[in-house]
Formats: sequence, C-alpha cells, structure tokens
Amino acid sequence: MPSGGFPGVGPAIARRRPTAYPGSGMDRSDIGTSLPGHPLFRVGVFTLSYLLFATGYALDRGNTEFLFYCGVMVLLIVATALAHRHFSFSRGLLWALSIWGALHMAGGLVTIPDDWPAAGEFRVLYSWWILPGRDVDGQPGGWLKYDQVVHAYGFGISTWLCWQILRGALESRMACTGRNQRIEPTAALMFLVAAAGMGLGALNEVVEFIATRITVTNVGGYENTGWDLVANLVGATTAALILYRTERSPSRTNRTGEVAPAAHGPSRR
Repeated sequence: MPSGGFPGVGPAIARRRPTAYPGSGMDRSDIGTSLPGHPLFRVGVFTLSYLLFATGYALDRGNTEFLFYCGVMVLLIVATALAHRHFSFSRGLLWALSIWGALHMAGGLVTIPDDWPAAGEFRVLYSWWILPGRDVDGQPGGWLKYDQVVHAYGFGISTWLCWQILRGALESRMACTGRNQRIEPTAALMFLVAAAGMGLGALNEVVEFIATRITVTNVGGYENTGWDLVANLVGATTAALILYRTERSPSRTNRTGEVAPAAHGPSRR
C-alpha cells in the first residue's frame, strides 16, 4: 500500500496499582466512569471513525485496492493493541500511528483538483506532486510527492515503535534479574531500530506487491518503489537521530553510555 509500522515491560519495572487493562493506567474501579475520557479511548474512537468512513467510501466507489488495505489496517490495529498490553506504548506514539493510518486512507481515497500536478492516471493525494518539476515524457514530474512524505513519516514512526519495543524488552529482561535500570539510546541501538523501521518499510512493499496480484492498484512501478525505500530511509534515520538526542539522560548515564539506574522506572516518551 502506498503509505508513506510485539512480555510486561514498563509496568513490570515501575510499581503501579493493579489495572483492569495493562498499560492503560486504569484501576478496575475506574471502568465505566473514566473510560470515555481516557486518552486511549479517544485515539481508538478517532481511528475507528476514519476506518469505518474509509471502508464505506471504498465500498461505494468500488475501490477494491483500499478495501484490501482496510483489511490490512484492521490486522495492524489488533496487533498494535495486543502489543500495547505488554509494552505500554506512549500516548504520543499511539496517536502518531493513528494519524499515519488517517494519512494513508486519505492518500488513496481523496481526489485532487484537475489543475494539481499528479503522477499517473489516478488523481488522488498519493499521486500529487507537492513540489512539481518539469514534465517527463509528457507526464507531470516533480521533486516530492505526498506518497513520499507519508512514507518518511510512517516509517519514522515505525522506528519509534521499534525503539519502545526493544527498550521495553531489554528492561524487562534486566528486571527479571533484579536490575532496575533504564536503557539509554546508543549509536548501535539506534542503528538497530532504524534498520528495523526500514525492514517494516520493506514488508510494506511486499504488501503492495500482493495487492497488485489481486486487484488494480495505484502502486506504481520499480522507480516508485525505489523512491519509497529512499523515503523510508530518510524517515527512519531522522527518527533515530531524534530519539538519540531526546531519550538520553546524561545525568544518569554510566560510563558505558548504555544503561543507567532508574529510580522510578523507565519513561515512556
């Protein structure tokens, strides 16, 4: 699909009261009174709303490509929800993932005006040249497409997701040995999570290829795939650099620069 991605870790380290839903921070007595105002409820309603709308719109237009992608989205949402129960993803990450899904749905279903430069015959956001250039072989060309922006954003967010999973898994393993320590981002760990984010981007290209085998798509050819991968690289690298800069705790980092004691459990940014 053009887009332009999982056991108890944080809660096992930080001392918290028992919750009805792991990772939610909600006590059983809160259910029914606090759920509508809980941030996870809000992101869930937002995601479900645009997914239902996109599914209905695709059905009405007979867009089998995006009906396929809606099915893929459901599987990804279920996988993320199950992973969140174990890894307690940050609120910001959950919202970022949901916004990525909304950008993806809009990219394939929202049409663009006739005077906007577009690549190919499908006049939707994914084909829109945000920064147009000169025509190539009679077709509009350019420097930057909506598709590439969504790829860079999405697989940057995927890199963030991989970091929260990796850090949580490592902290959980150390907690089992009685070591309450916070994993610090190192160059080696950032390389790993960026590579993992790009790996999810490659998996996305496999999903796109499957779509081309079962229906008519707006996926594009070899060159489009190449630029998608370049956009994935840009997004994953940018995310890794931001994480390396923002997730470090210099005052608590030991000489190895890898782990530092965490008196109150790991942060979830």
